[in-house]
Amino acid sequence: MLDSIVSFASRGLTQGSWGTWIVYLLVVTQLTIFTVTLYLHRSQTHRGVDFHPVLAHFFRFWSWLSTGMVTKEWVAIHRKHHAKVETEEDPHSPQIYGIKKVFWDGVGLYRDASHNLDDMEKYGRGTPDDWIERHLYAPHAYWGPTLMAVINLALFGVVGIALWAIQMIWIPFWAAGFVNGIGHWWGYRNFESADTSTNLSPWGVWIGGEELHNNHHAFPSSAKFALRKWEFDIGWAAIRLFETLGLSKVLRVAPTLDVRPNMHLPDADTVKAVLSHRFHIMSDYFRGVIAPTLREEAGKAGAGIAALPRKLRKALGNGGRWLDAASRERMTAFTEKHPQLRTVCEFRARLAALTERNGRNADGMLDGLKEWCREAEATGIRTLAEFAARLKGYRLAGDAG
Repeated sequence: MLDSIVSFASRGLTQGSWGTWIVYLLVVTQLTIFTVTLYLHRSQTHRGVDFHPVLAHFFRFWSWLSTGMVTKEWVAIHRKHHAKVETEEDPHSPQIYGIKKVFWDGVGLYRDASHNLDDMEKYGRGTPDDWIERHLYAPHAYWGPTLMAVINLALFGVVGIALWAIQMIWIPFWAAGFVNGIGHWWGYRNFESADTSTNLSPWGVWIGGEELHNNHHAFPSSAKFALRKWEFDIGWAAIRLFETLGLSKVLRVAPTLDVRPNMHLPDADTVKAVLSHRFHIMSDYFRGVIAPTLREEAGKAGAGIAALPRKLRKALGNGGRWLDAASRERMTAFTEKHPQLRTVCEFRARLAALTERNGRNADGMLDGLKEWCREAEATGIRTLAEFAARLKGYRLAGDAG
């Protein structure tokens, strides 16, 4: 009898081995990752996908059980992050708090943000507000993790507490720290978005596709995060599987950009495409106009491209937006010495101003694009003229009419 009690205490009902523990941990942590990226993020926050009520409630329950996070709070904090990104009002920007603070104490920043009740009401609208949310999930958020600890203890004995501890730090580390921190500090960028977001890997597997963070900031409402041929988003694969089973409905994905040849002037379709793909267009401008101009002018000067540090070369793509005053002054001084580079940077700034308009004055924006294209072609700078010709032909795929 004593041996049975000791065996239960040490290994629980499953009497599991290392293999059992590892498989269990991989399953439950991946379920939590999918709950965050599919339900809290893509469905509740950005409305990119809807799930069958049964599946949606399973995600709610699992979020409560495995993290103790309240749907309204998570959604509100993330929506505010997009609305106030990289400003002092951003709940978790490394530009404001520093990478160490966000990486190691992201959960603390989340907790502080959740105490702002005005923000919770403003940004948390449209989230579940039924009986179980009001009486269990929201007011008793920590009952879920407590129940999870009891379940783990019953299944695996004392080892279950260690497994539970790993479960509890999984989201604070990978989401609050890794994605929110490293995802705004290091990685590659497909799009020159109005923030510092990066893609941490082209294969969004380990944390459900959230690694493709720059893609998401460029098209927040898209249910699909992978936007290049070589990228893979496991969260999107799960959504498509649920769609096949009748358990999900995709509402939005990033629109595809099309280019019409031999367009003499921009038109209304161009305006729609520019507004939808403004970050894509600014990235293309850097790669197709600024970068080759920089190489050409640096070569003429005999200094080579290394004359400007890599950080400052990259900053030419956003006008030095994230540079400190001294670095911005150095970048400006460099462009002043190279007239052709200065010209293409000035045209970049003008185009950026046009793309940032909110679209309420489409006629005014169209006139501005026409003028920009005419003047770009008149500069005699080949790369700039070629970009203008391409810009005139932009439209969203499927908008042929």
